Amino acid sequence: MANNIKSDKLIYAAIGRRKSSVARVFLTPGKGDIIVNGKKIDEYFPHKTLVLDATQPLKVTNTEGKYDIKANIVGGGYSGQAGALRLGIARSLLKANSENRPLLKAQGLLTVDARVVERKKYGLRKARKSPQFSKR
Repeated sequence: MANNIKSDKLIYAAIGRRKSSVARVFLTPGKGDIIVNGKKIDEYFPHKTLVLDATQPLKVTNTEGKYDIKANIVGGGYSGQAGALRLGIARSLLKANSENRPLLKAQGLLTVDARVVERKKYGLRKARKSPQFSKR
């Protein structure tokens, strides 16, 4: 009797990370609505290319319009957030149907892009840029 909450919909949750962004993605069977931080995906991302990048796993698996996606994204800029959302969607599609794995793996959508900004070092202007050298 511990679990008395009844849910008629399956929810597939996953986390995607990119740069300093973290996306929590919730995938439910539906008609294809994608909500990011309370807004439609087209309203949230300023460029169409970011929307195409984020929804790439849906195109690869031919599941556009079959799932509703709700995502909460924190941190980073738009590019990192789109990458985090893409990884989160790919992982949740994998939970929904394990037959999607070869398709997603072939496109590299399950691979975590671990590149982050290098920290600034003391005595330098940025991570590697040094001040202008003066002989005299």
